[in-house]
Amino acid sequence: MRKIGFVFVVFLLSASALAQDATPGIWNKRVLTDGSGKLPAGLPYRLWVPEGYDATKQYPLIVYLHGAGERGVDNEKHIAKNGAPQLVNELQRKQACFVLAPQVPDGKRWVEVNWGEKEPHQMPAEPSDSMRLLLKLLDELPKEFSLDPKRYYLTGISMGGFGTWELLVRRPQIFAAAIPICGGADNNTAPQIKHVPIWTFHGDADTVVWPQRTRGMVAALQALGAPVKYTEYPGIGHNSWDKAYSEPGLFDWLLAQQKN
Repeated sequence: MRKIGFVFVVFLLSASALAQDATPGIWNKRVLTDGSGKLPAGLPYRLWVPEGYDATKQYPLIVYLHGAGERGVDNEKHIAKNGAPQLVNELQRKQACFVLAPQVPDGKRWVEVNWGEKEPHQMPAEPSDSMRLLLKLLDELPKEFSLDPKRYYLTGISMGGFGTWELLVRRPQIFAAAIPICGGADNNTAPQIKHVPIWTFHGDADTVVWPQRTRGMVAALQALGAPVKYTEYPGIGHNSWDKAYSEPGLFDWLLAQQKN
């Protein structure tokens, strides 16, 4: 009997150690471990659970991919600025929703390509380690929370703009709309995402990620009759996300999109 009791206690301790925070109304701090060992710290991520979460209802999911300056494993700086606060503050006033913000470790990228090239890159055959874990996380979250499969949305800035374009291609059927900001893509992948409503942004004075990276992908999508919108800001350099996330009607447009 003592042995059974001991095993039961160990089981409870193990279960509690594996449990992840899911408190409504805050940025819950979580980690997805990497069984391959390639990312020792796994994929740190924050998950905003909407206030008043009711598992009998379905909620939209917003995925936010940060830029290079917010890399690390602190699970802090990627939600402190550059879009994440706006996504929570603005969106929650319009629609109770989940917001997922994963973090890339230092030295890693959402897409392992050169950001500074003016010409489009060729999409890697395999996802980066961070992208691989994010794909796994997107498969796992609906098992834990009541998410609306018709209302998954995606956005990202700079490095995360590259990630936004690639994640759309790697999961072309799950997102209802996307907002890539000052990123770049493999223009040859346009046919795979031509059905997804996209509103993309870039500054015409950007010399970190050249604006032709967005212009080229937009042209490829427009040639296919895709529902793509493009806003280019005159005189704006790399930080076009402050203006983009303050664009009138942006979040109303986003939340109005639903998959058929």
